[in-house]
Amino acid sequence: MKAMIFLSAMIVSLAGCVGNMSPTGGNSRPNYPYYVTQQPMLVKKIHVPAGTTLVYKEQYFKQGKQPKIMSENKLTDIRLPIGQSIDWGGVPVTMISQFFNSAMCGYSVYADFKKLDADKRTRFSQLWQSCDDDLGISIKDRKDWSFNKANIADVQSCSGLYQRYFKNDQEQQQFLDLMYRELMKINDQ
Repeated sequence: MKAMIFLSAMIVSLAGCVGNMSPTGGNSRPNYPYYVTQQPMLVKKIHVPAGTTLVYKEQYFKQGKQPKIMSENKLTDIRLPIGQSIDWGGVPVTMISQFFNSAMCGYSVYADFKKLDADKRTRFSQLWQSCDDDLGISIKDRKDWSFNKANIADVQSCSGLYQRYFKNDQEQQQFLDLMYRELMKINDQ
């Protein structure tokens, strides 16, 4: 009888996890620590305006809004204030986010093409816009998320349409090769 009660209790407690599939175990999103810049500053070699949200990896005893800036080594996202952007490769961007897979050295860049003036369009920006999503960039130095061509190793992806992961798909590889070549033609900003 005790075994039956124990087994029933285990099934009920484990059933709460089914369908959830959240790596944090809860139904809500994790409350990652973040800091909102109070003044313009340099972060990962990028000049960001006041009001930029810097999001960090989960850390013990640190959740939600933080009173002071944290280590750049733990930074996962740079989110510009609503309505603002910075220039990255001649394209207005609103967010830069470290690759989720920490074994990969790079980040994704999110553009706001509505803010790109027609006379500033380049072949690179047109290719990026054709993907209609983020651009994945692999880098050599994790401390530099700026448009520093010497630090950019490759274009890893352009949305889900084109990815280096699919090495046998020549169309995808050629498109990403072309994007990388066009990116390298952009003047440093």
